[in-house]
Amino acid sequence: MGYVFGILIIIVGAFMVIKTEWFVSSFGYSGWAEEKLGGGGTRTMYKLLGIAAILLSLMGMTGMLGEVIIKVFGRMFVIS
Repeated sequence: MGYVFGILIIIVGAFMVIKTEWFVSSFGYSGWAEEKLGGGGTRTMYKLLGIAAILLSLMGMTGMLGEVIIKVFGRMFVIS
């Protein structure tokens, strides 16, 4: 079942990267992205979110995501 959700997320992420203009026309502009990322920042944000969704989905499907989360955030939850 995890692979089905992973593939769906990859498809949505690819759609976000390829059809960015549709997302902008459907959901509107992001003031934060335009301010922080410059002109065209909303489009850049949608593309970055799509790429992040694809990478996180691939990591989740291969079992790497749990290891990365433990390595990055593990020290915050150490029980002494």
